[in-house]
Amino acid sequence: MRLSPHPGKISVVAAPEHAVAAVARVAFGVCRFVSRTIPLASTAEADGRPEKRRFMINHMRRALAPFLRLIAFGGLLTFGAAATQGAPAENQNSPQPILVKITEDQMRVAGVETQPVESESGTGELVVPGVVAVPPPQLRIVATPAAGLVETLLVAVDEDVKQGAPIATLKSSELVEAQRAFLHAVSDANLAAEKLRRDEQLFKEHIIAERRLIVTRAEASQARSALEERRQILALAGMTDQEIEALQRDRKLVSSLVVRAPIAGTILQRHGTTGERVQASAPLVTIARLDPMWVNLQVPLGRAAALDNVDRVHLPSAGVDGRLIRIGHTVDAATQSITAVAEFRPGRSSLRPGQAVQAIMRVAGSGVAQWRVSADALVNFKNHNWVFVRTPEGFVATPVTLLSETPQYASVQGALKAGERVATRGLLTLLAELAEAER
Repeated sequence: MRLSPHPGKISVVAAPEHAVAAVARVAFGVCRFVSRTIPLASTAEADGRPEKRRFMINHMRRALAPFLRLIAFGGLLTFGAAATQGAPAENQNSPQPILVKITEDQMRVAGVETQPVESESGTGELVVPGVVAVPPPQLRIVATPAAGLVETLLVAVDEDVKQGAPIATLKSSELVEAQRAFLHAVSDANLAAEKLRRDEQLFKEHIIAERRLIVTRAEASQARSALEERRQILALAGMTDQEIEALQRDRKLVSSLVVRAPIAGTILQRHGTTGERVQASAPLVTIARLDPMWVNLQVPLGRAAALDNVDRVHLPSAGVDGRLIRIGHTVDAATQSITAVAEFRPGRSSLRPGQAVQAIMRVAGSGVAQWRVSADALVNFKNHNWVFVRTPEGFVATPVTLLSETPQYASVQGALKAGERVATRGLLTLLAELAEAER
């Protein structure tokens, strides 16, 4: 026995046989004390000294009182420890069926109704809400490559575009400056190349030293690198290779820039407006490829165990089937649900980003017998799911394990039989009787 950390409570950790041995040792000591005291009291009575006899008896009572209380307390501890250890662990963790007695008249007054239990083939359904979303690899935000004025926006929301199609036109002074720097780099590269050709000829004729040729070669290499840098800057500004070649050939500067679609897809959103002056990298439109699509499903934490057995996901509103591709590891603190992602290939169906849908997940069975009952038959009592099975005495509250659930039916595992009837109406009365029966 040791004291509990909670005031006023005692925890028994000794085995029952240890408590019995302790009580036996105390009782043996009491017996020895009595065996020595009673003869002395008898001798005092024989000598005609009743006062001494009464004194010794009172002394014996006061001496034995603590021991008797200890023996009684030890007996209670022994009984409590034996009862605690004798109770099986599964009775404490797993709920057991409980008989709820109720008469026909009480059932009729309470409006209790029943429906039969049906055997299932081993598959179930789990209905959860979800939101349609675009997979991140299929999403592009088209931004302005350079600061300037939005001259025109050539696309509208929900419009389909092809890769390379024009989206907007800009007027940009930064583009003009980048073209001028590119033409200057072209001139420097041409001059360095011509200087290198001349010095190579002079070196062959032994007119200049080799050191001068090496310096000229380095200058020509630097000029070519500067030209390539300026070419890449124009490409980042949105000019195509053909436009850059035309600029290099014709040496004609342009101030207009055409922004083109990087992928084929659908315009989801327009961020800019015509006539707006924007900075570099300001978003203009959002483009997405809408096949395949994802649906982010919100699954209650208590149903998460069934996700490992989901073989397909069905969207009744769109009439398409998909597959579960990812199960989340985090729980939303507000809704106590996890996010599971299902992938669909809708084709020309009506799935749209941001659309709220209801998904039916087909859950494969685990090989154990399972039953289908009305969803109204399930009740939650003390963190366990129960159904009330009809018997001649009333009902038996039977614990079950919920596998899947739809608005109409629930798939459960438990000690049920096909054809048994379970209560679907008047459950509040049965719950009250169940709570009373557990007292």
